[in-house]
Amino acid sequence: MTKYETLANALTDRIRRNLQNGITKLPTESQLCQDYNVSRQTVRAALALLHKQGLITSRQGSGSYATGFSADDNRNIIPVLVASQQEYIYPQLLSDIRTALAEYDYQLQIYSTDNDTFVERSHLLTLLDDPPCGMIVEGCKSTLPNPNLDLYERLRESGTFILFLHNYYPALQNSIYVKDDNYYGGCLLAEHLVSLGHTRIAGLFKMDDAQGPERYHGMATRLRDLGCPLADNHVGWYTSPDITALETRQDTRFLTNFIQERLFNCSAVVCYNDEAAYWLIKELSYAGILVPQDLSVVCFDNSYLSELSDVRITTLTHAPHEIGECVADCMIKQLRGIPVISHSIPWQLVRRESDAPCHSNP
Repeated sequence: MTKYETLANALTDRIRRNLQNGITKLPTESQLCQDYNVSRQTVRAALALLHKQGLITSRQGSGSYATGFSADDNRNIIPVLVASQQEYIYPQLLSDIRTALAEYDYQLQIYSTDNDTFVERSHLLTLLDDPPCGMIVEGCKSTLPNPNLDLYERLRESGTFILFLHNYYPALQNSIYVKDDNYYGGCLLAEHLVSLGHTRIAGLFKMDDAQGPERYHGMATRLRDLGCPLADNHVGWYTSPDITALETRQDTRFLTNFIQERLFNCSAVVCYNDEAAYWLIKELSYAGILVPQDLSVVCFDNSYLSELSDVRITTLTHAPHEIGECVADCMIKQLRGIPVISHSIPWQLVRRESDAPCHSNP
């Protein structure tokens, strides 16, 4: 191995250590000559090799900086832990993240957890065998205490940057996340329905992921402030097993119970997401309740289901590709040693046919 190749290897290790400490800039050529007792020609050849490998970039008049990329191909794979890589919102979101990271030659490796902490633990143990430089994680049942925080801490100690998606584990201190501004979204839908004259409004939310309580909180708080408090007996909660039964067996009992027990005297309902709203509208039709004539339905996410529904659904959305590009931007900055902060992405209302003015409240 030549002198410059030996130096390039030493600098690669130095870059990796520096990035873990938030340091991106390399010393000057003169300083490197002193640090490694080599000639300026050797330093320049080593830097040229690192530049060719994509490990550093040069800034005119400023010096050389680490890109966050690695000469080890395995270190350029970003694991992504999500509840599912196929259902619902995930295909488009993962495609957005993959496209944005591909510009920097990073690839995604998807791990499906099925929102199950046992499955999550199995994936984390596998990743600990060869810790990645960074990973993207959608937490499992994020409203509950998580038994896998010990593994997340070990990954952090190994130098892995963990970026949470959609939610995070509050007990894991200093977590960085990219998520929906769910509290604001709940407020937005509450204001919209009240502007249409609705004063008795129900809610249907998922309870074991943090997004559900956050959306409920925003809705309930804003309705209180608008003089239309949300009654507890008009709120329905469901869990991940309920959704699994719905998707695999079309078991809609939790929706039937919600209609029978929670919707009395209500003229509108806010649903946790498009999937819940899509299936609720079907169950409402079986019960002889028309949308929006008898009941207005609004929700979150703006997926294909909001367009596919028999009655196109009023829902909340983000700017196209916004979350995926924000996730990729945070990951790249952190890998380059640039400090990043958490992001809560605001919602925008998309008005369709599932809501209508309330001419009279029961």
